[in-house]
Amino acid sequence: MPSSIRIPLQVSDSIRPLRGLLDTSVVIDLGVIEPERLPVDVAISAITMAELSAGPQATDDLPERARRQAQLQRAESTFDPLAFDTEAARAYGQVFAAVAAIGRKPRGARAADMLIAATAVANGLPLFTRNPKDFDGLSDLVEIFGI
Repeated sequence: MPSSIRIPLQVSDSIRPLRGLLDTSVVIDLGVIEPERLPVDVAISAITMAELSAGPQATDDLPERARRQAQLQRAESTFDPLAFDTEAARAYGQVFAAVAAIGRKPRGARAADMLIAATAVANGLPLFTRNPKDFDGLSDLVEIFGI
């Protein structure tokens, strides 16, 4: 997987998945998550990078803006994000339908989460998140790991 980085092992490879896509919530909290809770090879979506890029613009608090900007720069220097490509666009239709089928709105505030999930589906990767409820209804399409 060309768009991934390797997290040093703390435990045996057999205890955790080898590959996975990190949700924005995980990327934000990388400094406080124990590495053994993550897959060995991690990737992020271009959608996560977009969310991180918006972060500094979403606050007027200067210290918080600086913290978010530093976080964005770390992510930019660490990851080569997976593109939201044609396969992800096709997978989005399945994600949309699955979420709508359980009575949840797949648009609005959930849109970025659904696009990240579609990226995971398109790339055959499990999704790691701090907010597993954001991905309710998708367990038939993608394996969700709440951390």
